[in-house]
Amino acid sequence: MTRTVLVEKAGPVTTIVINRPEVRNALDLETTAALGTALRAFERDEAARVAVLCGSGGAFCAGADLKELASGAVYEAWAGEHGPFSRPLAKPVIAAVAGHACAGGLGLALWCDLRVAERSATFAVLSRRWGVPMSDGTTVRLPRLIGMSRALDMLLTARLVDAEEALAMGLANRLVEDGKARAEAEALALAMCEFPQIAMRSDRMSVYGQGGMSLADALAAEDLLATQAKEQEAMVGAVRFAAGSGRHGALP
Repeated sequence: MTRTVLVEKAGPVTTIVINRPEVRNALDLETTAALGTALRAFERDEAARVAVLCGSGGAFCAGADLKELASGAVYEAWAGEHGPFSRPLAKPVIAAVAGHACAGGLGLALWCDLRVAERSATFAVLSRRWGVPMSDGTTVRLPRLIGMSRALDMLLTARLVDAEEALAMGLANRLVEDGKARAEAEALALAMCEFPQIAMRSDRMSVYGQGGMSLADALAAEDLLATQAKEQEAMVGAVRFAAGSGRHGALP
């Protein structure tokens, strides 16, 4: 990878680090492309099960690099038809949020499946101040995640949402002490790696797919997605359970 995107692997967990701390990990064109490449490589890696996405230097991501934009660079939509963040990957990604997740950085965190946030972390659409619109999926994913009223409040006012409020509104999933987001996200990722993967991934894809479907179509899609897990994992798991494995909350 480039010096601005680092990839570290620990067994089935892949950690992808945006490494531009001097600009709070703002994404220029080179880094955006490298990040997309790293994420697709994780998706193709059969040994990798869950990824953690974080930033270096105590910040998650400040969004698009406005200095590069001011120089005349043309930014394509990150979440457009061919953008690197146009769809969820086939495997889970956890955002480890420290410091600011602003503008496109907020959009990047929203693109992830889960968000582990440090207590001093903040979320905001600060690009509102500079006339830069959202083209990273934020105006779509944010209201779907936290509701239209709260999303409009963030989008129209550019206010900072602290970690406690983010947790209360469902924007953050876990709250951890400062300096612990990456380690806690990696521990969560490793725990998720221990589950049977087919069932976890099929349930995940059903959740992502059901949004635009009728109830009947969504239930039919869920049943179809569950077929492989039923055939390959469910019976084996049921036998383990019947034999006494995994009782009292312990992982089997």
